[in-house]
Amino acid sequence: MAEIVDLSQEIYAGMPVYKGLPEVKMTVHNSHEEWEGNSESDTKTPAVYKLEMGEHTGSHVDAINHMAKQYREQSIDTMPLSMFYTEGLCLDFSHKGLKELISEVEISKALESIGAELKPGDTLLLCTDHYRKHFNTSNWPNGPGITANAARWLGEQHIAAFGVETMSPGVPGISNKEVHHICGEIGFTHYENLVNLNLLLGRGRFRFIGLPLKIRGGTGSPVRAVAIFD
Repeated sequence: MAEIVDLSQEIYAGMPVYKGLPEVKMTVHNSHEEWEGNSESDTKTPAVYKLEMGEHTGSHVDAINHMAKQYREQSIDTMPLSMFYTEGLCLDFSHKGLKELISEVEISKALESIGAELKPGDTLLLCTDHYRKHFNTSNWPNGPGITANAARWLGEQHIAAFGVETMSPGVPGISNKEVHHICGEIGFTHYENLVNLNLLLGRGRFRFIGLPLKIRGGTGSPVRAVAIFD
């Protein structure tokens, strides 16, 4: 039987989101008591929740149109599903500290150390253990990230995407904007806010699935990302 490793954050009211993005709100829209005609009940058993949140909430994937305005036609609903159903590899960068950068040389050496090569269409996950160390603390926004050169190198390997545990693929104010622009220029993407990447280390290749919602014109989407070992 296949082993499925959940790589996705929970979505809940008040959860951490990237600065300036919509806060998550979750309220009971309909209750079972309401549906049963019991308007006098002090209890509200949820039958339908109302969710308010941005596309870039929790574990999510960015659309190409998020990267820069010149890619506005490449929304999440236009991106091929094959980008989100791939083979995957996970590399260990848990030694990286707050706001530290990960270079293309380090990524290449990490691949060599596990005897692996990137193939066209892969998804590469970078385990920094930032989620377990700092989620919902003051240092949650201050995670490690890749350099602009690393983003370009990854794109040149013709991968579908890479994924991180942090709220941004690069370090804000240092490399994050450039990383986004390079993803748009080359035509690949990234996942943010992943979890449980430590459970993938040392296990070689796996099936990665991170299917987005089909949001018309969307700039990204929450995903239920998983790694599958047969």
